[in-house]
Amino acid sequence: MEFQRFCYSEFRDYMVYLALLRSERDPNRKEILKRIASQEYEHYLFWRKLSGECITKISRIHIYTILLVRIIFGLTFTLKLLEGHESKTITEYRKVMEKFVEDEHRRELEMLIQDEIEHERYFMNQIDEKILRYTGFIVLGLADSIIEITGVYAGFLGATSSTTVAGIAGLLVGFAASISMAAASYLQAKAQESMKSSPILSALITGLTYIGSVGALSTPYFLLKNILHAFITSVSIAIALTFVFTFYTSIVNEKKFSRELIESVFLILGTGLATYLFGEFLGEIFGIKERILLG
Repeated sequence: MEFQRFCYSEFRDYMVYLALLRSERDPNRKEILKRIASQEYEHYLFWRKLSGECITKISRIHIYTILLVRIIFGLTFTLKLLEGHESKTITEYRKVMEKFVEDEHRRELEMLIQDEIEHERYFMNQIDEKILRYTGFIVLGLADSIIEITGVYAGFLGATSSTTVAGIAGLLVGFAASISMAAASYLQAKAQESMKSSPILSALITGLTYIGSVGALSTPYFLLKNILHAFITSVSIAIALTFVFTFYTSIVNEKKFSRELIESVFLILGTGLATYLFGEFLGEIFGIKERILLG
């Protein structure tokens, strides 16, 4: 039964890589995908030989989902996401090899496992995807804007009850900060010529990502009248954005997602708490503290 499951899994992976191959236009990436697909097909044949029969009916929804992920997040992210699934498969292969695989097939299975561990990782590292050169600038723009603007709105939560005033202040701070961050990214890319990043494109990506995030975090302040509700909504958007970029970077950089997410969320909430307390202090000192209406 295990053999049939492995056979189906390898055939499904083969069909996924085949779909990625057919949708790829870059010649170098096509060659890499072709090699990976070929390996997956060989693995499928091995398990079919042991199982005697194999289900080869694959859900099109699964394949279309992977293709959609590839369009949105890029090929490297998609392959590393698939590789995460295959890492679990390798562990299962080893367990089965010790218990059920006969000696005559054990050497073949060992080579199959080595393919999964070494060859596919090698092929993936050969992929030169332009988006990866700018991932750091995207993350920089998102992370900095989320922490800074959440801090601004937390400070205003303790100082005023006007959502309009807080919203405009956040946009002004965000706009100024986006220009500053874009300039910093330009200088950073210019100083790191070995990274093959265009300084102008790096600056644009950082600035646009920053101001886009600011716009998303500011929107609740122009739609809601209660500043507490607006702040909670804004923080929820900040956490959602953090979830997305943390998930992406943890997959690409092969880090533990849960730990990265917890660290980022605590940083956001910690910044918010500190600036809220400072806003309360300034509101009391300068007499601009207004009561927050809960209704």
